Amino acid sequence: MTEAEAALAPIVTARGLRKKFGSKEILHGLDFDIPAGRIYGLIGHNGAGKTTTLNAILGLTNCQGTIRVLGEDPFARRANLMENVAFISDVASLPRFLRVRELFALLSNIHPNFSQDKAHSFLEGTDIRPEAKIKQLSKGMMAQLHLAVVMAIDAKLLVLDEPTLGLDITYRKRFYRRLLEDYMTEERTLLITTHQVDEIEFMLSDIMFIRDGDLILHMQMETVNDKFAQLVVGDEQSAEAARTLKPVYEETRFGQTVMIFDGADRETLASLGKVSTPTMSDLFVALMQRPTANPETAK
Repeated sequence: MTEAEAALAPIVTARGLRKKFGSKEILHGLDFDIPAGRIYGLIGHNGAGKTTTLNAILGLTNCQGTIRVLGEDPFARRANLMENVAFISDVASLPRFLRVRELFALLSNIHPNFSQDKAHSFLEGTDIRPEAKIKQLSKGMMAQLHLAVVMAIDAKLLVLDEPTLGLDITYRKRFYRRLLEDYMTEERTLLITTHQVDEIEFMLSDIMFIRDGDLILHMQMETVNDKFAQLVVGDEQSAEAARTLKPVYEETRFGQTVMIFDGADRETLASLGKVSTPTMSDLFVALMQRPTANPETAK
């Protein structure tokens, strides 16, 4: 592959990705590409297959099918691949027995693209000192340290698995905004998993919903906004008319009927009630419902 071809190739490519643990199949033949310069949200319930998918991308587990990360087989070539890939889980993963300077020294020995100078510069203006023990930092300070570690790694692919777990909303918002403003470039790709879907919606370029080992939604955010619509109606006559348009989800909120539609004409919907674009959390709830033979149960 030439340098020009490599620049245009997806960061991650998966075809027929399957994984079994014993007789139970966790991933059911996933197909997806993740291009460079994008910010992906991988969303799913616990046990849906998110962690297994991340582990396949990071070379932590072997799978059936084909997966390539930066053109490499991540399981066979993990040591080489990790020079351009960084993985950060929740802040509790930082070794609490170390001092900050010791953590930076350790990371510079582990990751060839980690810069101690950058890490220290990202802590300027904070209350975190190089001699501070990690176990004595508050959760907010841990988030700042965690972010400094993330941004000091010059990686082409950064995987964030619940990176703000346990932090209050103020620090979660700061974490994501600074990551977006100070780290993201056209050459870097972010893959984020989180249960706080609405908090990262503003920064996502693409979304992937995984349910019971199947990829049920994979598209750009602009397409999501065009494809899905939410309708709120206040009377049963309008609700009955809306049901003929086959909503994918329906619920009652404060005496009003709320429906989500896939591909319905917005002008037609507007004649029946208030139309808007569903939030990511509303869309998640709508699409993550397991299929049922009873339409009333589905509601």
